[in-house]
Amino acid sequence: MIDARRLRVLRAVADHRTVTAAAAALYLSPSAVSQQLAALETETGHRLLERNGRGVRLTPAGEILLVHANAVLAQLERADAELAAYASGAAGWLTVASFATGITQVLAPAIAELARTAPDIRVRVRDAEGDESLPMVLDGKADLAVAVEYRGAPAADDRRLFRVPLYAEPFDAVLPLGHPLAGSPRVRLADLADEPWIGPHPGNPCHDVTVLACEYVGFTPRHEHSSDDFHAVVALAAAGAGVALVPRSALRGTGLAGVAVRRVDDARATRKVFAATRRGAEEHPLIRPVLDALRDAVARMHAEEADPAQ
Repeated sequence: MIDARRLRVLRAVADHRTVTAAAAALYLSPSAVSQQLAALETETGHRLLERNGRGVRLTPAGEILLVHANAVLAQLERADAELAAYASGAAGWLTVASFATGITQVLAPAIAELARTAPDIRVRVRDAEGDESLPMVLDGKADLAVAVEYRGAPAADDRRLFRVPLYAEPFDAVLPLGHPLAGSPRVRLADLADEPWIGPHPGNPCHDVTVLACEYVGFTPRHEHSSDDFHAVVALAAAGAGVALVPRSALRGTGLAGVAVRRVDDARATRKVFAATRRGAEEHPLIRPVLDALRDAVARMHAEEADPAQ
């Protein structure tokens, strides 16, 4: 009989590619992880891991078992959700990881709605970029993530996650006031190919959106300045240090006196925002109301954007 706890260990190693990183994610020692994997290999009668440089990867047998592990763990999440519903367990704490503007755009309004409609549900918020929040959900460190599509993100049909699309927002070009294109109503990314660029660090999903959009029109942006703080990005553009792409919502409340903000012609300069939880947990009586509140917050956001009186 295969121990389901060991399947969680196998999935963590598959996600993190090293025993040490998987152990840290599971709050176990590396030796404990190694012992669990050795026991799992004994249970299955197959070698499940092999060396891959400084890390490890799954063997073909390990890949087969991982498919079943994802299904088993999703079913266990469903069982937990149904038992919680049976016990009328719509009261308690859950943790939501989100990037900063996702917090201001939809998560904080959702929490305010929950305070009125489901006051027994309490939400802990963790500020985390999309490339951090999804691993937090998979590792059990967060119950939900408000995340952004990025290069290397789990695919939309990933069997480990249940996803809810929330919204998409464009990136705007931020130019120094003296830039030759500052007087244009719109900007083509290709016209900025030779400029120095300012933007988030590599690995940040917004960095990926910028690079992919530029690569699509034929160039790789030359990032000379890096900051994950968009206030700092705008300040550097105002100082003439370069140009940038910034999500439109991140420009709200930012001092724009020294820059020109222009629409971008290229539709790929867009970030797609979604909520995600572990597959099988989407009907948990603590998680379902939060997902509904997030969707309601998005609907209100769109209504306010469409109403000029707001």
